[in-house]
Amino acid sequence: MREGNLEAPTRHAIDWKNPDFYDEGKALAEMERVFDICHGCRRCVSLCQSFPNLFDLVDATADGEVHGVKKDDYWKVVDQCYLCDLCYMTKCPYTPPHAWNLDFPHLMLRAKAIKFERGEVAAKEKFLASTDTHGRFAGIPVVVQAVNALNGTKAVRGLMDGALGVHPQAWMPGLAPQRFRWGRAMNNPAFTAVNGQRTPGKVAIFATCYVNYNEPGIGEDLIKLLDHNEIPYEIVEKEQCCGMPKLELGDLKSVEAAWRANVPVLAKYAREGWAIVSAVPSCTLMFKQELPLMFPGDADTQRVKEAMFDPFEYFMARHKDGLLKTDFKAALGRVSYHIPCHGRVQNIGKKTEEMFKLIGQTVEVKLNTVERCSGHAGTYGVKTATHPVAMKIGRPVFKAMAKDEPDVISSDCALAGHHIAQGMAAAGTPARALQHPLSLVRRAYGLE
Repeated sequence: MREGNLEAPTRHAIDWKNPDFYDEGKALAEMERVFDICHGCRRCVSLCQSFPNLFDLVDATADGEVHGVKKDDYWKVVDQCYLCDLCYMTKCPYTPPHAWNLDFPHLMLRAKAIKFERGEVAAKEKFLASTDTHGRFAGIPVVVQAVNALNGTKAVRGLMDGALGVHPQAWMPGLAPQRFRWGRAMNNPAFTAVNGQRTPGKVAIFATCYVNYNEPGIGEDLIKLLDHNEIPYEIVEKEQCCGMPKLELGDLKSVEAAWRANVPVLAKYAREGWAIVSAVPSCTLMFKQELPLMFPGDADTQRVKEAMFDPFEYFMARHKDGLLKTDFKAALGRVSYHIPCHGRVQNIGKKTEEMFKLIGQTVEVKLNTVERCSGHAGTYGVKTATHPVAMKIGRPVFKAMAKDEPDVISSDCALAGHHIAQGMAAAGTPARALQHPLSLVRRAYGLE
C-alpha cells in the first residue's frame, strides 16, 4: 500500500537529454536501489520475465540480498523488459508521488538507451524495429505474393532465424497487397461535423505502420464505423512509424526523428479541432504518454496528446454525448476479448468492453474479457531468444481465452491477437476465428 498516499501514479519527464542519463555508474546505482525495493515487495513476479530473473539472481546470492548480485547480471533483467508499463500502472505501490519514486519501466528504458549508445544492439534487432523499412514492399503485388509465400516456408524461416534472429515458429505478419493509404480517398467530408460535449465531431486517422502495410482491413473497418455514424474523417496526410519499436530498443535518437516527422503534421489537426485516432494501442500510447514525457516543453506535443484517442475511447465518448448510433443488427455470439497492455495503461477504462456490452443490449453478445499480458510485446514475441518466453507468459491468457468455447477471439492489439491464436492452437484448442474489435462492431452494425 502507498503509506499516506492515495493519489494516482504520476510520471516524471524522461530526462534523456541530460548527460547523466547515460552515465552507466549512476544508472547501475539507481538500478540497485530500485531492485532492492522490488526484491522486498515481489508483487510484479507474474508480469514478465524481468522480475523472475531479478528475484532468481537475488535468491542465488550468499545472503539473499541485492548487493550480492553482480552488476553485469543486471542486464539479464533489462533485456527481458519490453516496456509494457503494467508494473508501473497496475502493481507498484511505490510510484511517484510516493517518496521512493520508483519507475521501473523508465529505468529499464534508461538502461536500454545506455546499451544502445554503447553500440551493443545488433543490426538484426535494429532491422526488426524498422517497420517503415519492412513496409516499403507492401502494395507491390508480385513482391507481396513472393514475400508472403516465402515467409511461410521452412527453409526461409530457417534463414530468418540465423540472419535476423526470428524464431522459426513465431507468427509473422504478412504484407498487404494494397496499402491502407492507397486503398481509398484521403478524406470523407460529406457529413456535417456535430460539436459534441466531450468529443470533436471529426476524426483524423493516424494509419500506423501495421494497419498501412500489414492489415489495412482494420483501417477500412474504422472508416466504415465513422461513415455509419456520419463522422467526417481524414487520413493523416503523411506519417512515419510512431517510434515505439525504436523506444523498446533504447534508440532515442530515432524516436526523436520520428517525433520531428509526425508531431508537426498531427499538431495541425489538433489545432483545428480534430480528434486523432490510432487503431494500434502502442502507437496511441506513444503519443499520449512517451513522447509527451520525452518532450515535455513542446506545446505541439502536448496538443497532440490531448487530441489523441483510442478508437473505442472516442466512440464511447460519442455515445455519452448521445451521438453514437446503436442500430446494431447482427449477433456476435460468444466473444473472447483480450485487453492489451498498451491499452490498459492509457488510463481510459475498458472502452472496447463497454462497446461490446452496448451491442449486447440490442443483439446477442456473450462476452469473456481477459485482462492480462499476452506476452507478445512487439519484436519480443518473434525473436529467437524470447519467443519461447513470450509463449510461456501468454499461457494463462491462451487458457482464459478458450473459456466457454468462443465463436471468435479478439484483441485491440492485432499482434497480440495473432499471438494468442497461435498459443491457443499450440495448446490444442480448436481453431477460433480471429477478428479485430473494429471488425466485430462493423459486423454488429450489419455493414458490408
